[in-house]
Amino acid sequence: MVDSEVLAAAASPIDLLAARTQMALSLGWHIIIACFGVGMPAITLLAEWRGNRTGEVAYQLLARRWARAMGVLFAVGAVSGTILSFEMGLLWPGLMGTFGQVIGLPFALEGIAFFIEAIFLGLYLYAWDRMPPRLHMLTGIPIVIAGVASAFFVVTANAWMNQPTGFELEQGRVVAVEPWAAMFNPATPPQTVHMILAAFMVAGFGMASVYAFAMLRGRRDRYHRLGFLIPFTVAAAITPVQIGVGDWAAHFVASNQPVKLAAMEGVFATERQVPLHIGGVAIDGIMRYALEIPYGLSLLAHWDPNARILGLEEVPPSQWPPVNITHWAFQIMVAIGLALLVLGVWMLWVWRRRRAIPESRWFLRAAVLAGPAAAVALEAGWTTTEVGRQPWTVYGILRTAEAVNPAPGLVYGFLLVAAVYLVLTVATVYVLRRLARSTPVPTAPQERDVTDYPVV
Repeated sequence: MVDSEVLAAAASPIDLLAARTQMALSLGWHIIIACFGVGMPAITLLAEWRGNRTGEVAYQLLARRWARAMGVLFAVGAVSGTILSFEMGLLWPGLMGTFGQVIGLPFALEGIAFFIEAIFLGLYLYAWDRMPPRLHMLTGIPIVIAGVASAFFVVTANAWMNQPTGFELEQGRVVAVEPWAAMFNPATPPQTVHMILAAFMVAGFGMASVYAFAMLRGRRDRYHRLGFLIPFTVAAAITPVQIGVGDWAAHFVASNQPVKLAAMEGVFATERQVPLHIGGVAIDGIMRYALEIPYGLSLLAHWDPNARILGLEEVPPSQWPPVNITHWAFQIMVAIGLALLVLGVWMLWVWRRRRAIPESRWFLRAAVLAGPAAAVALEAGWTTTEVGRQPWTVYGILRTAEAVNPAPGLVYGFLLVAAVYLVLTVATVYVLRRLARSTPVPTAPQERDVTDYPVV
């Protein structure tokens, strides 16, 4: 373990709580915006491609409007991302000061991806009719690639915190650093794929929910139907793939972080033929009030109903994650994922029969809820990942209490940052509502091709 007893002794419990809460707020806020930065460009390009291929103005109009919203969210995401970059050094010097040379590479690459995305986003936004349609669409491809790459690079750093590799410790000092080995650690494949697919789901269901709400209010014209259909189809198609990737990630956790798995499922004693717990509350070392599926956890974790599952009893209580938080976060993520799968199957069933969106108002109500539900599932998944790793910041090596800044007064920084995010939230909602309520037709002279298109 890293020798940081001085840091641990200097950090007060209230400052540690303030630092953790501030980081949770910042990450939880930024990650939603980042998801739209990953998924929205591809969905926008899909609409533009369909518009160029079919000549239908509704597709072109959707792509133009989504591009404007994409620009707003990119600007807001740049602000929240900058805040996070400062917080990593200010709040967690025990992590960055000790391991910065190990995990610095993905952050540097993410910065390059960010600038590429910014450059091509500028071209994409301001060159609609200053370039041939195909060439303009090509300027959007680097935005998609850079957005996905940014997510990949950042998540590799988090994956390293779960499976630290690429260095050696000698008397508490980091030596023999291999940044590429650290970035491509064993947790990178399942964790990055899981996150990137989640980003497309949040963006797709989030965009579709806006048009589902409009359709509930009677706006059933071609523009609104396509506005719903394109992002919803993308998100619904990804959902079953995401569930499969989630199973892959869960198997990885079972093999490499058995304590986290025990917290996720509320398993306190090491046993075989362990049931799967649905619901329930951990009280005094027992999972109470849960619906138990016999052999379920052993089967899902190791494909063997007789598999042995390690319980929390294998480690001291001081190394237990908060069980109820981890358990319920995981339960919420899985429940929402299955609900979104059912919604997608509903849509597919009706579409195969009628070639139309389901007319049921219950379907549209569920589609409206799918947007925020996907975001909640994302937050729940990250809560499972991060809280389930506690009390470690670097799994098995560096405790969170040892990584925090020992300087007093962190609680005031948290209050300041909370106020900043409140202002950001209000400003973002205000601007996006103005975009949604204004005429969907851009007013620039070079965009007259859509000025006469009727949108109810």
